[in-house]
Amino acid sequence: MSQQPNTGEEAKLEAWREVLSEGHPFHKNLRRAMHLLPGTPRCKICHNPFGGVGGRICAVLGFRPSKKNPHICSLCCEKMPLGGAEIETAILFADVRGSTELAEKLGPARFAEILNRFYVTATEVLIRHDATVDKLIGDEVMAFFIPGFSGPDFKIKAVEAGMDLLRALGYDGRHSPLLPVGIGIDAGTAFVGNVGREDYFDFTALGDPVNTAARIQAAAAPGELLIGETVFRAVAARYPGCEARMIRVAGKQEPLSVHSLPLAA
Repeated sequence: MSQQPNTGEEAKLEAWREVLSEGHPFHKNLRRAMHLLPGTPRCKICHNPFGGVGGRICAVLGFRPSKKNPHICSLCCEKMPLGGAEIETAILFADVRGSTELAEKLGPARFAEILNRFYVTATEVLIRHDATVDKLIGDEVMAFFIPGFSGPDFKIKAVEAGMDLLRALGYDGRHSPLLPVGIGIDAGTAFVGNVGREDYFDFTALGDPVNTAARIQAAAAPGELLIGETVFRAVAARYPGCEARMIRVAGKQEPLSVHSLPLAA
C-alpha cells in the first residue's frame, strides 16, 4: 500500500517557504486589518503597529517586535512553528581580530565595554539594512538576509550593510577604527527556520553558505570586506575592475574566488 503524503507537514513547509521568500502567508489580509489600528512604527511584514493604541492591543495578542529584527514582529519570525525551508540566503560574519590579545591588554571590564559597543553598532547597522541578526558569538556577529524580510535585492543589502558597518566602526578614513574587524559575506541555498525543540528553539540559518561565509570572513584583513562570487555577481556593475582572488579554506577541496570591495566605491 502506498504511503499517503503528510499534508500537515507539507502545509507547514509551504507556509515557511512563503514567509521566507515573500513574507507572511497571510500578509495581504493582515495588512488590511492592521492598517485599521493606529500606531507606528509597524512590522514590515504584516504591518501590525508596535506603538500607540494599536501597538498596545497587538502586544496583548503577541505581536511584539522580534528579538532578531525589531522591524518585524515575533509572530512573523521566531514564533513560527518548528521547521523551516531551504531558501537562497546571504550570510554576513563580522569578527574582531586578535581578541584574545586585546582582552589581555585592556582587561575584562574595558574589553567588555568595547565589545558591547561593537555589538550595538553592528546590530543597529545590520537592522537598518533589513538583516536578521542571528547571533552575537563572543567576538563575532552573524546575520543573514532573505527575500521575505530583506526584499529581492537581499544580496545587495548584505553588501551595503557590510560597507556601512566598516564605516561605522571607523574604517572611513576620517576616524580611528574602534576595533580590528574583518567581514565576510557569501550566499547560496541555506535552511532557514526554527530549530531545536518545542520549549527551546532558535530562528537561524544553517548549511554550506553559512560555513563558507564564516571561512571567507576569516580570510579578511582588519577593515576589509570579502565577498564570495555569488554575492559579487549581484554588485559587479558597481565595482568595475575589481579582480577576484583565490583563497583556500578548510573543508573545501577547490580554492574559493572572492572579491575585496573598496570602501571608497
